Amino acid sequence: MNTLEEYLLILKSKGFHFGDDAIGFIYFGKQYTEASDELIKVAIELTLKIQKEFDGSFYISLLETFLANGVRNRNQAFRYVKEKQILLL
Repeated sequence: MNTLEEYLLILKSKGFHFGDDAIGFIYFGKQYTEASDELIKVAIELTLKIQKEFDGSFYISLLETFLANGVRNRNQAFRYVKEKQILLL
């Protein structure tokens, strides 16, 4: 399993370049929600898939929603967004 830093480097190698403001939002969300790296990474992934770019406020909202609804891992996160029709898979 990759750390958050490794995950961001992987995304960068795939062409996703995050500005300082986006990186700041990512780490702010991690600290603010105290979410696991796994949940942070899936929130980033889903933000990119749903918004087609990184949207810091959407990412934070998604993290808060996951935590408020007991979502703790990747499978639960994808199931949640599918059930709520946030992302049509």
